[in-house]
Amino acid sequence: MIKEWFKSGSPWVWLNAAAVSTSIILVVGLLLLVAVRGLGHFWPGDVIEYVYSDGKTKQLVVGELVDSSVTSAKMAKESGYKLKQGADYLVQYLIKTGNRDVTGMDFRWIQQQDILAQSRPPEMITIERREWGNFYGRLVALKDSGKVIATGEKAWPLVQERIEQALEIHEKIEYLQKKEIGSINYRLERLRLQQKSLELKGKWNAKTRQQQEEEKRGLDEKYQNYQLQLEKLYKTLRRDSLVAKESGDTELEIPLEKVVRMIRPNSMNVLQKTVHYVEKFVEFVTEDPREANTEGGIFPAIFGTVMMVMLMAVIVTPFGVIAAVYLREYAKQGFTTRLIRIAVNNLAGVPSIVYGVFGLGFFVYILGGNIDALFFPEAAPAPVFGTPGLLWASLTLALLTLPVVIVSTEEGLSRIPKSIREGSLALGATKVETLWRTVLPMASPAMMTGLILAVARAAGEVAPLMLVGVVKLAPTLPVDGNFPFLHLDRKFMHLGFHIYDVGFQSPNVEAARPLVYATSLLLVMVIIGLNLFAIGIRNNLREKFRALEGL
Repeated sequence: MIKEWFKSGSPWVWLNAAAVSTSIILVVGLLLLVAVRGLGHFWPGDVIEYVYSDGKTKQLVVGELVDSSVTSAKMAKESGYKLKQGADYLVQYLIKTGNRDVTGMDFRWIQQQDILAQSRPPEMITIERREWGNFYGRLVALKDSGKVIATGEKAWPLVQERIEQALEIHEKIEYLQKKEIGSINYRLERLRLQQKSLELKGKWNAKTRQQQEEEKRGLDEKYQNYQLQLEKLYKTLRRDSLVAKESGDTELEIPLEKVVRMIRPNSMNVLQKTVHYVEKFVEFVTEDPREANTEGGIFPAIFGTVMMVMLMAVIVTPFGVIAAVYLREYAKQGFTTRLIRIAVNNLAGVPSIVYGVFGLGFFVYILGGNIDALFFPEAAPAPVFGTPGLLWASLTLALLTLPVVIVSTEEGLSRIPKSIREGSLALGATKVETLWRTVLPMASPAMMTGLILAVARAAGEVAPLMLVGVVKLAPTLPVDGNFPFLHLDRKFMHLGFHIYDVGFQSPNVEAARPLVYATSLLLVMVIIGLNLFAIGIRNNLREKFRALEGL
């Protein structure tokens, strides 16, 4: 009976189903773990005030409870900890104390056995700053031009109002610096390069000099006007400051230009915390990073990842399809063709860092250097395309994913019945027309499958990108309002590299850890979104040509 059951193949079906189910459960569990660890970072935690004694002195420790650990009594004693009589284990709490400009550290471990008392005073504030991390303490006063205008509870609504005004001024300053002044600087640099180009060609004369001087004069006037506007905005921004008291009763004056937001988490209800959570998440997705990428948002990394993947898809698809069509439809099926296929399959197993080294050596130094010598001699010695950038990163990843597209397209072409090709040729169509109007449309779902696999791999690659264009912080996006609008020579940020940088290169690992989870989850969501878009196109094509496939 059992022998017949094995012969029927049912055990292998159940085993396969169990393996697939286990894989799905593990993937979902991993995503849930990453989501909980990452998305929980944006929820405003209560500020707890601990009365703590380390055996010698009594002190106040104020901050957010971030993590805890439980150690057995034996291990704790081996590590040098002193436990109270009869204790079976040692419980420690990781407290985010903030106030790095005062204490010199953001986090601190304390032992549960040494906590004398703890409370959640409603007046405790959390100040999110543009530098030095969070500040935890109590609001003392609000100052305007160095003069105290409100103290205690009366200062709270006024501070919130002034913070909103400061944020609006920050937006105006950022717009003037990045958009208006950035555009002027870009145009001035273009004029400088244009002058040098004319000098190299021997066409620099009094007429062209006068034209450039007039244009420069107009740009200088605009620049001075914007500078005056910036000076007024900065003067208004630096006028206000608040005074806060930390746990050690040290009063600190914090300029409002350094404050992002101030809340009282202990006094907030669930609705208020939910609103704050949404605001923080939206900021994370739409704003630029701060504090060595450990605070703020990751929009430049999202933009750079999506832009690079789209460029890679545009580059790799035609080359992969053309190579597959040649190997399947035109090349003689002999030893050489089989050797090429083996080489293509082996390319898929080459470590990605090797592609990065090749991209740096060939694309950047050889190809980019020659492009600079031929088309941008006026920029020398500064490189234009002879340096890592968006174009070379996209080309490198296109080369890395090319075998996937070739193999998938070839598989799709091999599944199309020979009778369809013969019927098309019998009706008078040429081989090219047969390929273009019949064979390739029917093989398009397989092409999209290859593209989906290529996108999934390219979006998560980090090692080759470190050599060909990705940086820790890019001052400007590859797309802006300056001609030619898409700047393929610029360096860019990437979600994968951002995870590596924040998780392993950050000066404050504990503060950066939640952002690693959040960015990882976002990278997965970006890849899923790109894949779902491609899958939707593939399914539409599959339905469109299903009737032909059944012939």
